[in-house]
Amino acid sequence: MSEGNKSRVTFALLGFSDYPELNIPLFLVFLAIYSVTILGNIGMIVIIKINPKLHIPMYFFLSHLSFVDFCYSSIFAPNMLVNLVVEDRTISFLGCVMQFFLFGTFVVTESVLLAVMAYDRFVAICNPLLYTVAMPQRLCAMLVVGSYAWEVVCSLVITCSTFRLSFHGFYTINHFFCELSSVLSLSCSDISLTQLLLFISITFNEVSVLLIILTSYVFIVITILKMSSASGRRKVFSTCASHLTAITIFHGTILFLYCVHNSKNSRHTVKVASVFYTVVIPMLNPLIDSLRNKDVKNTISECIWNMSILVNS
Repeated sequence: MSEGNKSRVTFALLGFSDYPELNIPLFLVFLAIYSVTILGNIGMIVIIKINPKLHIPMYFFLSHLSFVDFCYSSIFAPNMLVNLVVEDRTISFLGCVMQFFLFGTFVVTESVLLAVMAYDRFVAICNPLLYTVAMPQRLCAMLVVGSYAWEVVCSLVITCSTFRLSFHGFYTINHFFCELSSVLSLSCSDISLTQLLLFISITFNEVSVLLIILTSYVFIVITILKMSSASGRRKVFSTCASHLTAITIFHGTILFLYCVHNSKNSRHTVKVASVFYTVVIPMLNPLIDSLRNKDVKNTISECIWNMSILVNS
């Protein structure tokens, strides 16, 4: 498709226009969720940065998870909030392509980071004496950089494949963002190659990360069962609880979304599930980690105490 044709193609995101009476309530709800997401994830990064006790691999990965949550929620939430209060919900072709490129990059990076964190928990629990040797700072940095780099490559391949497709004129998308399968269904070109690449990418990434997570936790569970102390088992399980919760919510939602048949009758279900993993999950992750993590709670308490002293002095 020529550059001139690309500049003339526009999409209209229908979003939640089926229920105009809910626009203001939804705006207030999503604004509150996005505000908590920003404060929670940036706050988590700052807390990990200022507390030397948290300068270990687990919190290093957690800080990057918070960064990814902040980034990919920011791809959708501001635009979704604007579309709830304006009539013009159009987005250019290039804007649409950029949106699902960034989405593909950050959402799958989160998936890989959750797998990396599972491996980190496996090393820490199954080989505690060798933890610092097995997880040096350089390896942690390489794992994070590798997570970003791999998903940029995957997302770039899908985006380039989509970019070559032909579109003409004005299209409506029954979604609140440029969801790739919805965009592909509007193309005038043969989309079989792009669909194949998308299927291979999603399947490979989801299967591989779930395999790493499941393998890590099988060994963790075996190690926990071998412990003679009940208090020791509880302590080890508590260190994994927040991570397991994040994995269950994230991958459970993704698997549910892609198992739902993409028909007109299921579009509302898909839309609600999409809201959950694009807006709600980035808010839940820092809350889960802060509420279940003693070190994080202690750091938050210290910060609040120090701020109260400064205010009263």
